[in-house]
Amino acid sequence: MTTLHNRFFAFETEPDRGTFSFLPAGEGFPRIENARLIIHYRLFDRKLQFSLRQWTETSPLHPALIPGIGPVRMLAAQTKPDEHPCACRVEFALSEDCPLGFWRLTLTNEQDLPILIDRLEMLRTGGQKNEGRLRFAEGTPLDRLGFYSNGWQSWSLSGAFGSQQAMPPSRLGLLQSPMVDQPGTPAVSQPGYFSADMFGILVDRDSRSALLAGFLAQREHFGSLEALLFDRPSLRLWANGDQTLLESGESMQTDWAVLFPFEIDRPDAVTPYLDAVARHHTVLMDRPVPTGWCSWYYYYTKVTAGDIRKNLRQVIDQSVHLPLELMQIDDGFENQPGDWFDFRPTFPEGVAPLAAEIKAVGKTPGLWLAPFIVHPQSKLAKIHPDWLLKTKKGRLARAGFVWNSLPYGLDLTHPDALDYARRVIRTAVHDWGFPYLKLDFLYAAALDCRYQDPTRTRAQVLRAGMEAIREEAGEHTFLLGCGLPLGSALGLVNAMRISADVGESWQPRFFNVEFPFKTEWRMPSARNAIHNSLTRAPLHRHWWINDPDCLLVRPDSRLTLAEVQTLASVIGLTGGSLLLSDDLTSLPDDRLHIAESLLPVIDRPAWVVDWLDETTPRKIRVDFNGWHVLSWFNSTETAQAFRFQPQDYHLPPGPYWLRSFWDGRVEYSASDENGTSWMVPPHGSVVLAVRAAIEDQPQYLGSDLHIAQGIELSRWEARTDGITIGLTLPR
Repeated sequence: MTTLHNRFFAFETEPDRGTFSFLPAGEGFPRIENARLIIHYRLFDRKLQFSLRQWTETSPLHPALIPGIGPVRMLAAQTKPDEHPCACRVEFALSEDCPLGFWRLTLTNEQDLPILIDRLEMLRTGGQKNEGRLRFAEGTPLDRLGFYSNGWQSWSLSGAFGSQQAMPPSRLGLLQSPMVDQPGTPAVSQPGYFSADMFGILVDRDSRSALLAGFLAQREHFGSLEALLFDRPSLRLWANGDQTLLESGESMQTDWAVLFPFEIDRPDAVTPYLDAVARHHTVLMDRPVPTGWCSWYYYYTKVTAGDIRKNLRQVIDQSVHLPLELMQIDDGFENQPGDWFDFRPTFPEGVAPLAAEIKAVGKTPGLWLAPFIVHPQSKLAKIHPDWLLKTKKGRLARAGFVWNSLPYGLDLTHPDALDYARRVIRTAVHDWGFPYLKLDFLYAAALDCRYQDPTRTRAQVLRAGMEAIREEAGEHTFLLGCGLPLGSALGLVNAMRISADVGESWQPRFFNVEFPFKTEWRMPSARNAIHNSLTRAPLHRHWWINDPDCLLVRPDSRLTLAEVQTLASVIGLTGGSLLLSDDLTSLPDDRLHIAESLLPVIDRPAWVVDWLDETTPRKIRVDFNGWHVLSWFNSTETAQAFRFQPQDYHLPPGPYWLRSFWDGRVEYSASDENGTSWMVPPHGSVVLAVRAAIEDQPQYLGSDLHIAQGIELSRWEARTDGITIGLTLPR
């Protein structure tokens, strides 16, 4: 046995058995004992596998570097010659300063024949077979365990589930699955059985401890996890090989896998992992949060150049009250997705003149594009079918149900297809004049399919495509990724959609029908956008600027006022992009004020307090200098009482002054057990400015000028004869 350790935990390897253990230093953390590594591959259509039963340590405890992590101590081991059809090298690494453990696998085909790689299983432990143990704190009952599942791409469901729960499946099959499901990750719906992409978190809600398992990157492979939290708990972690061809003598290396134990009840609980990933990808966070207007959720594909100009005039006229910077032209200007240089009659001059007009009045022009997806009725699909992805049976691969059709994906391993995608981006930025691009449906380049180049994984293809886009756009162009696998975006986009599309109704609807879609958590709706905006809130300003999708405030949608206020509360308090998507010329003053009250954007770390305790979290806490803003969200279909109790938000006992933003109510909350309560309507929210009460002193308690209820205060002088205050906002 060889041990590699630091002050946080230890890797213990047993070369004679081909296993390793991960043992946190503190008590109560989940731990992994005697995990195995297993290679799954194909030879002549036969599915085969082998477990790394024995290995030889080749360079124990030597210094090395991991990009972005810095110096590490590394332990390397090699499988014994002639033991397996492939040679395998395993490397374990620890840093003295980073509380994460790393390991990766390198596979070399030593046969004379090529093989197809299905998956590189980098951790298997627990379950009914003798495959090690996944241990939690002693005495923790199974019903107190949970699992946080991170979804594959923007619209994929993310959230924490208790061990008695099931992940809600989609019933839409091939209409939706190609969009939101990573083909190598199990789509599960059994209670206690969970899966995740890139990273997942095992949660012990009794000891308030957790273990994150995942990857530093998705450059080489899409990584998957599978956890079972019943009977004998188990965990599996693997890199998807996608049946990639590995020629004789060629090698394949995984991204670094990661294990990270942490305490749940901290505002920065997962920051060490998020920051390590960001450093590994050289993520830069020097751009301001976008604020602006988007054409999509009012005009959809029926938008015209006149609609853009009309709303631009309104933005200029309203600039004192509603200082928006971005004017984004969304889908509807092009003849068909794929035919990006052919414009509809409603845009007779194209979009370049609009970009020039927007720039001329000091605003930023933005443009929606979907460079990797192709409408089946497009000229491109008819002229260049060889550019399109094919299934393993040679048919055109479908990218789900979009635009009432079943579109295709571009094969980015075809040089001409990649050149076309490059030309689209180059033209939009450098010829048409758009310094802001919203890039949508990007998953379409990573369908479960056959590529012209069979030696590249789906993750490698999509990552190379995104790198080409960034190269053509240039470093100064602002890129928003949407419908994009999270790991493929790191270091390449400035902002990232982290939720399903918002919608004009609380629950999903399709052709005005709601009932069959109530349980669909990946379809457009306000509920679904809010859900992922909360469960992925920690990613903001670590990996990118979060994009929670647009704010809809108009009174003639299907959203109630309470639902509009909740959407505004979540968008405003979690700190991401703020784009309105209404006809600005028809908004009444009271609805405009909802949007005004979110400007300037807060852009502070938001602690979603219960994100590992509830599937749909309810509690947000944002800290300011001298006060806190707390929010509680009623996700149920009936009115619920919210009772303010400081300990629920990890605040010390009172007394406190409370001011409720949406109704202006002010309360004094003493340090008693009953607390002060609000009745919150279905899907509504309460937003409180909370200040520790100071006896015999005047205190500013907030206003209706801004949802933070305090950032507007620029001057405060309390004297015996009165108070002088200054209020300052950019509007």
